[in-house]
Amino acid sequence: MSWPLLFVAGLFEVGWAIGLEYSDGLSKPIPTAGTVLSLVVSMLLLAKAVQDLPIGTAYAVWTGIGAVGTAALGIVLFDEPATSARLLFISVIIFGIVGLHFVSGGY
Repeated sequence: MSWPLLFVAGLFEVGWAIGLEYSDGLSKPIPTAGTVLSLVVSMLLLAKAVQDLPIGTAYAVWTGIGAVGTAALGIVLFDEPATSARLLFISVIIFGIVGLHFVSGGY
């Protein structure tokens, strides 16, 4: 159950990272509330996941999911560049996440 929790924690990390953009420096109340809520949920789920997973693996996967999701949504939502080099390095992060999952006994 720890791997699915970790995956969802990573999705909430994407939520709070993207929320930072929408909250305009935490100056808009509703986007700020969503950002803070996403941050809290992300941390709680990460804390639960590391009860059964090594902290180094869990943290690397959690931040990797956050990095990939935030970069992808930055491209889609905020017109950030989708250069071939950027997409290549995003895919390297994905391979790292998948690799850590398999070498850590994830299924």
